[in-house]
Amino acid sequence: MTPLPSGITLHRAESLDEIPSRTLYRIARLRQEVFVVEQNCVYLDLDGRDLDPGSIQIWAATPDGTIASSLRILSEDALEPGLRSIGRVVTDPAWRGRGIAAAVLRSAIEACAEHPILIHAQSHLTEWYARFGFVTSGPEFLEDDIPHTPMRLSGGA
Repeated sequence: MTPLPSGITLHRAESLDEIPSRTLYRIARLRQEVFVVEQNCVYLDLDGRDLDPGSIQIWAATPDGTIASSLRILSEDALEPGLRSIGRVVTDPAWRGRGIAAAVLRSAIEACAEHPILIHAQSHLTEWYARFGFVTSGPEFLEDDIPHTPMRLSGGA
């Protein structure tokens, strides 16, 4: 396991109410910078799911509050009892390749405890997710013109 770069700290919130407003703004801005601008996908990132009961936010930040990476965990009990999903996995381009996203993802897997986890991985990242135990669980599909692959991690991982 690669240690986090000096000064980077992991954070977790069980509710948006636990996140300072400036931090929440920075997380939302990073998601827009990467998903909407960099990946050229016009969609409503703030889709209401961050407010769902059981939603968990995990992020890595620098001492000055810059968000290096973040993700969200959602309860997907309506799809399958006990199922959790990890999504909105994002890393600031300036922080990519330093093991930060891996640390954030490991923290999310731990937060999901014994629950099975679903992720809709951008297809070019399936090998990266496989390093954490995720396996392909369905056919590739297009979302916002980007190929995605459903992947699952069994509970107890």
